[in-house]
Amino acid sequence: MEIEKIKITENRYIGPEEPVFIVAEVGQNHNGEMEIAKKLIDTAVAAGVDAVKFTKRTVEDILTKKALNQPYIGPQSFGKTYGEHRKKLELSPEQHHELAQYCKEKGIIYFSSVCDPKSADLMEEIGVPLYKIASRDLVNLPLLEYVAQKGKPVILSTGMSTMEEIEEAVNLILKFNKQLILMQCTSAYPCDYSHVNLRVIETLRRKFKLNVGYSGHTIGIAMPIVAVALGAVVIEKHITLARYMKGTDHACSLEPQGLMKVVRDIRNTEKALGNGVKKIYPEEWEVRKKLGKSIVARKDIPKGTVITRDMLTVKGPGIGLPPTHMSQLIGKRAKFDLSEDHIFSFEDVE
Repeated sequence: MEIEKIKITENRYIGPEEPVFIVAEVGQNHNGEMEIAKKLIDTAVAAGVDAVKFTKRTVEDILTKKALNQPYIGPQSFGKTYGEHRKKLELSPEQHHELAQYCKEKGIIYFSSVCDPKSADLMEEIGVPLYKIASRDLVNLPLLEYVAQKGKPVILSTGMSTMEEIEEAVNLILKFNKQLILMQCTSAYPCDYSHVNLRVIETLRRKFKLNVGYSGHTIGIAMPIVAVALGAVVIEKHITLARYMKGTDHACSLEPQGLMKVVRDIRNTEKALGNGVKKIYPEEWEVRKKLGKSIVARKDIPKGTVITRDMLTVKGPGIGLPPTHMSQLIGKRAKFDLSEDHIFSFEDVE
């Protein structure tokens, strides 16, 4: 079964033979401030990514009262309780509308992870071209069904999930919507290299016959590049203005220069992967002439002499008959007097 590409916009698709869809994830690294949010969008635009992704929650709808009132004191806390912390990191619907318009003006795709139906409805109102479901909601089947019924492409992360849970989620979404992209992800911040498990990209693609990407939380820029080499069609990486900023995601996020390097290296990797057809490239022919080998005369060969193997040897440069044709010369007669080190062509024999 061939995996089909998925249309995101009029001129952008995700899937086989398409450029990798690179997502700069802001998440909540805006720390609740519009100025930071817009600077992060500017960072994404400057790096040349395809899309910038935020996160939208209706805090009261996704947490129990006990969880909302739970004390939340620590260096990464934005409030005395977990509810206060979460609300400080939320942008209002009006602010999300403003950011979507800002992205439109900058020529970059805006979309969001949605954590509840109200947030999904807001994104539909804004007119996002696709949705993201974070790993934490992979088992939230009512939300998966609700978002799938929007009829737009869905990116689903698979962190902290079993294969059985992933299969149940996939089957549910596909009942309503065939435009599904899975993301290999490990929900650790930062993620240890030994737990990245990039080979799951192929495992998921083979099992579900779906487009698969990689959402990474490692420190550094190497893993997205390796993921692309392994066939990831979407790359998602958190971004920040500075990794020392307050907030749990900043430490495993890319700063502006790091993001630019990732985009550069992904695009170079796409070029380097090629099409799998072995051939000699134009620039190689000149190198082959210089470094390659030709059949040459081991000694002087008078005109009319029958060529034998002991009359031939192999030397550079590679501007004559390659050694693979030696058997075709043996037994032929020299048409001319050939001096020692003469470089053979088929014109020299009859």
